[in-house]
Amino acid sequence: MQSDKTSTLGAFLRDRRARLDPVTFGFGGGRRRTPGLRREEVAQRSNISPTWYTWLEQGRGGAPSADVLERIASGLMLTEPERVHLFMLGLGRPPEPHYKPQEGVTPRLQRVLDALSPSPAILRTAVWDVVAWNDAAAVLLTDYALLPPEERNVLRLMFSAQRARKRPDDWQQVARYLVGAFRADVARAGAGAAKEAQRVIDELSAASSDFACFWQETDVSSYTEGSKRVHHPDVGVVELEFSSFAVDGRLDLGMLVFNPTSAEAAQRIAALMQRGSATPATCVDQ
Repeated sequence: MQSDKTSTLGAFLRDRRARLDPVTFGFGGGRRRTPGLRREEVAQRSNISPTWYTWLEQGRGGAPSADVLERIASGLMLTEPERVHLFMLGLGRPPEPHYKPQEGVTPRLQRVLDALSPSPAILRTAVWDVVAWNDAAAVLLTDYALLPPEERNVLRLMFSAQRARKRPDDWQQVARYLVGAFRADVARAGAGAAKEAQRVIDELSAASSDFACFWQETDVSSYTEGSKRVHHPDVGVVELEFSSFAVDGRLDLGMLVFNPTSAEAAQRIAALMQRGSATPATCVDQ
């Protein structure tokens, strides 16, 4: 007797199979009893046994492996939400993330950032490259527009020689914590992000003995929410609290929002924005 889970998986596979045009994939159209691809054609495209695929649709044969589900997702040309749903039906968990770095963000996402002012907000990748920001972030944290794209990286800024000359007393504690959070973010994003991150790790390990030491410690931390103090040369200390958010549909992106902790802090940021100040702060640990 089929369980609800296997029955739902089979129904999902049959539905997606029926939506595919055989001619598009080089299979003869001809007369078919049902629309879409045949089971053996899906099995061929997925490089699995026709018998095994038939059993999956019929709710037999036990739970499929992640590798089999990945092959079927490719064979059926599933979208990313459909792929996730397939794994939830087949294994009861989402698949390993497919990290695919993309350049830039949509105008809609940029408008979201802009609407958050006077709270500084940035979008960063899993390897902590900053790809979008609002005006509040530019005047209080870093004006990323003035930097070459390859330098718009949170860790590169944190461990740069220029920033090292302006380190506050708690710099070492903050830097160690950020390296631990970076390690966790990279692992969470999967193998694709690890390859991207290795270039950053190798570069900073060679350029900064502090980074090399912190990386060898293998500490892991979470940078989901907390507090932050920014020492800005024009307006003094600005107290912030931050929260991080996932961007649905963009596994390569995360949003960081820094909210002023008081009306006075918000007024200081607003004053900087009005003046268009881009004088860098002396402590940036976003």
